[in-house]
Amino acid sequence: MVRFLGALVGLFFSGMLLLSFLWGAVAFVSAPPEPTAETEFHEHPRKAGFSFTGPFGHYDRAQLQRGFQVYTEVCSACHSLHQVAFRSLSDLGYNEAEIKAIAKARQVPSIDPNTGEAATREGMPADKFPLVYPNEVAARAANNNAIPPDLSLIAKARHDGANYVYSLLTGYQAQPAELLRKFPDSKTGEGLHYNPYFANLNLAMAPPLTAEGQVTYGEGQPRPTVDQMAKDVSAFLMWAAEPKMEARKSTGIAVVIFLIFATVLAYMSYQNIWANKEH
Repeated sequence: MVRFLGALVGLFFSGMLLLSFLWGAVAFVSAPPEPTAETEFHEHPRKAGFSFTGPFGHYDRAQLQRGFQVYTEVCSACHSLHQVAFRSLSDLGYNEAEIKAIAKARQVPSIDPNTGEAATREGMPADKFPLVYPNEVAARAANNNAIPPDLSLIAKARHDGANYVYSLLTGYQAQPAELLRKFPDSKTGEGLHYNPYFANLNLAMAPPLTAEGQVTYGEGQPRPTVDQMAKDVSAFLMWAAEPKMEARKSTGIAVVIFLIFATVLAYMSYQNIWANKEH
């Protein structure tokens, strides 16, 4: 009897311990997380109003060419575009001679046919854009221990990609006084720059677009303001990440039309076949 009562007491306390553990786990899961500077001051990308948004959107070739110019004259100093081939620039409206000239102006890795040693040669249309830095060590050494990301797929690798790139390029600002008041330990460090559109609010990249006219557009093109240049290069990077987007949208629309037609046809067939049948 005593052993039975002892077992019951032990079972009771084991149950209480289990309930306490479960209650603590539920409280831990349901408890709101502690506020941080990132959760309170990080902002979602602003809408830039690109021509390719929506199911019927399409790329603006003139804008893509301006964006490629901004990439070439500003971004390519640090960021590679290694997943894009020179010949793909034909989608932007460049002709064969222009593409050959663009490729020839860049040196791509090669091998000396006589010695077998590493060498470089002039680019050809079939080549991809060469890497800016040969390895991560060189990239870190040239960029204050930061590695500039390859921009080939950046517009697909980030949420709301093109709008994110646009917002990031135009979002540099001084830290808000409220942030420093609430989170004094979040002061932007030396060599970093505050940007509310970046995940942790501070990034090593200095503002790449700083003044109107930093890139000179051709005649008949819009004024190269910081906002315009940011939109143009963001559109170009969207094309680089998804060059077949227009074809995908066209195919999708055709498939939807076909499915609607097939549905109507199937319904009419059903009505005709079962018209004189009792259900």
